[in-house]
Amino acid sequence: MRAVAVVIPAHDEEDLIGRCLSSVGRAVSHARERTPDLAAVVVVVLDACTDGTGLQVGRWPVEAVEISARRVGAARRTGVAHALSTLDASPHDTWIAMTDADTVVPADWISHQLDLADVGVDLVLGTVRPDFADLSARHVAYWRATHHRGHPRGNVHGANLGVRASTYLEAGGIPDLAAHEDVALVRAAREIGATERASDVHEVETSGRLVGRTPAGYAAFLARVHAWIDAPSLAAPGA
Repeated sequence: MRAVAVVIPAHDEEDLIGRCLSSVGRAVSHARERTPDLAAVVVVVLDACTDGTGLQVGRWPVEAVEISARRVGAARRTGVAHALSTLDASPHDTWIAMTDADTVVPADWISHQLDLADVGVDLVLGTVRPDFADLSARHVAYWRATHHRGHPRGNVHGANLGVRASTYLEAGGIPDLAAHEDVALVRAAREIGATERASDVHEVETSGRLVGRTPAGYAAFLARVHAWIDAPSLAAPGA
């Protein structure tokens, strides 16, 4: 791969965006150590922010784009378009790595995806782990009992999603949705025959908050698990 575009939507994330960008910076540096001529751009889309997220982002060597859509689909779509317009590489040789502003990625987050891309993978579904410091002991125990490294389930998480730019464009890109925009993109990529790989090698850690920035997002899932743990007579939520 010749280029990588990292896209991060953000809505009122002044408390968490700094650690996210620090980890992304490490991942970019690690990827460049292995591929010195790798072109990379990190784009943060400030979507209807009313706090100091923009000030925090301004402290990092990233590009910021401001919109007021208040829809994560619009934010991701805008970020990808901006990133691709700045990179001088063919869509086939450009990789798009998506995460969220409340997420910390590992050092090999980008390099692992690029390794998969180099062997022909077009779509990478990465795993997500909640920050255990945000969860109750019972919730942590449940999570550990139901998630085992080396056996990724192939769930779709916008916080850990990678796609070849040519596949992204052919699939129509991220739709302008308030939720499940990531699932829609993956569905469209599958329909055009994209080569897919689920992996937990580059698992990311996201906040364990129970009230998120988007409806029906990861925080909503954690909230359902939390409610089930407190009322075990309910059906267990899907992961």
